[in-house]
Amino acid sequence: MIDVLVIGGGNAALCAALMAREAGASVLLLEASPREWRGGNSQHTRNLRCMHDAPQDVLVEAYPEEEFWQDLLRVTGGITDEKLARIAIRASSSCRDWMRRHGVHFQPPLSGALHVARTNAFFMGGGKALVNAYYRSAQRLGVEIRYDTPVESVELDGGRFVAARVPAREVNGVRLPAERIEARSCVLAAGGFESNREWLREAWGQNERGEWPSDNFLIRGTRFNTGVLLRSMLEAGADAIGDPTQAHMVAIDARAPLYDGGICTRIDCVSLGVVVNREGERFYDEGEDFWPKRYAIWGRLVAGQPGQIAYSIIDQKAIGRFMPPVFPGTVAHTLDELARQLGLPEETFVRTVEAYNRACRVGTFDHTQLDDCHTEGLAPAKTHWARPLDTPPFYGYALKPGVTFTYLGLKTNEHASVHFDGQPSPNLFVAGEMMAGNVLGKGYTAGVGMSIGTAFGRIAGSRAAEAARHPTLSSEGQRHATA
Repeated sequence: MIDVLVIGGGNAALCAALMAREAGASVLLLEASPREWRGGNSQHTRNLRCMHDAPQDVLVEAYPEEEFWQDLLRVTGGITDEKLARIAIRASSSCRDWMRRHGVHFQPPLSGALHVARTNAFFMGGGKALVNAYYRSAQRLGVEIRYDTPVESVELDGGRFVAARVPAREVNGVRLPAERIEARSCVLAAGGFESNREWLREAWGQNERGEWPSDNFLIRGTRFNTGVLLRSMLEAGADAIGDPTQAHMVAIDARAPLYDGGICTRIDCVSLGVVVNREGERFYDEGEDFWPKRYAIWGRLVAGQPGQIAYSIIDQKAIGRFMPPVFPGTVAHTLDELARQLGLPEETFVRTVEAYNRACRVGTFDHTQLDDCHTEGLAPAKTHWARPLDTPPFYGYALKPGVTFTYLGLKTNEHASVHFDGQPSPNLFVAGEMMAGNVLGKGYTAGVGMSIGTAFGRIAGSRAAEAARHPTLSSEGQRHATA
C-alpha cells in the first residue's frame, strides 16, 4: 500500500508530494489532466508574495509580516483566519531556498512592475517553468505520477481516509476501468470549482435584471478544476469554509478564450483612465489603490454591471505605462468614434468622459506612488492618477469577469487537516485552492495564492508522511491539538 496519496497536480499538490517524499514516504500523485495540461492554475502564475524584513536575493527593501498582514486584512475585509494567514505569511519568508533545491529559479527584480519587486518574487519562466521543475524533481525522487486520473470521491471510515475512487474513463481512445486506490494518508489538492459552469450558475443565480451573470464569466485557468471531489467531500460531511460566489476574479479581455487565457488576457490599464459600463457610465474609483492590490476586485465589479461587460478607456498618455495585453485595443481619434466602434451610446459616453476631464485636478502624476492627481465633485471619484483623457488616439478594451479560482473549500487548521463536525481527520489533509477560503474570505492581492498553496502544501505533505508512519500517534496528536 502507498504511504501518501496526493490528489491534484498543481503547486500545492507538488509541494505536498515533495515534502512527503523527502520525509521518507512512498508517494503517488494523481493528476486529472493529460500530461500536456498538467499543473492546474499554477502553470499560469508568475510570482509568490513574500514577507521579508530586509532585502533578500530577488526582493528589494523590506516587506515585514505586519504590512503583509494588513494588506491581506484590507483586501479580505477581515474575512480571514488570522492564525492560518500568519502561518502562510511567515512561511513565505523562508520557502525560496527549498524551492530552489527543487529546480525553481527566480528572476531579478522587475523594474517595470510598479512596486511589486518589493513584495513579490517572480519565477524565471513563469508558473509553467515552476510546475515543470517540481515534476522533474518529483520524478527524480521517486514520486509516482499518473495523469488522466481524476478522483470523484474518497472512501472514509468516520473521519479517516481509506481509499480514493477513480471513475471509468476513456484516455487516448482506450477505455479504462474504475479504480479504488488505498493509501495510509491522503492530501486533497484538486482545486476549486471554477470550471464547473453548472455550479457557478447555482452559486450566482439570477440578478435583478433576469440575467445569469456566471454565463458570461471566462475562466483564466484550467478547465479541469470542476470541483467534483470538493462537492463529494462536502456531501460526505466535511466542514466547509467560504462563500461560493467569492473568487479570485479579474477583469480580462472580453476576447479571451473560455479557458486557460492566463496572465496575458488581463487588462492592466484600468488605473490610467476610466472604466464605463455598456451604458457609457462610470461605476467605481479606478485609482483607489495600487493596481496589484486592486486588480482582483475588478472582475467582481464588472460581474455586477449590465451584461457583465465593461470598457477600459485610456488615451495616448497611458501607452507604455502598463503591461500590454495580448490583443490590441480598439483605437479611435475622437471619443465619438471610439463609442461607435465599441457599441456604446455616444452621447452618454462622451458626457461621462467630459465630466471626468473637467473634474480632474492634476498635480504631480506618478504612477509608482499614490499621487495627488484626483477628481473633485465627481461620483464616483477617482482618487489617484486622474488625468484628463484629452490626447488622441483613444483606446478601448472590452472587459469580462475572468475567474481564476473559487474560495468555497474545506475548513482546516494549522496542520492542514480536513475537519468533520469540528474534529480533524487523523490522515486526511488539504492544501491549495481547496482550503484557500480559510485565508481568503474575499478579495485578493497579487501572489498570495501561491503563498498559501506553498505553505499549506508543504505542511500537508509533512503531516501526511507522519500520519502514514505513525497512524495512532497522528490521531492522538490531532485530538490533542484541538482539545
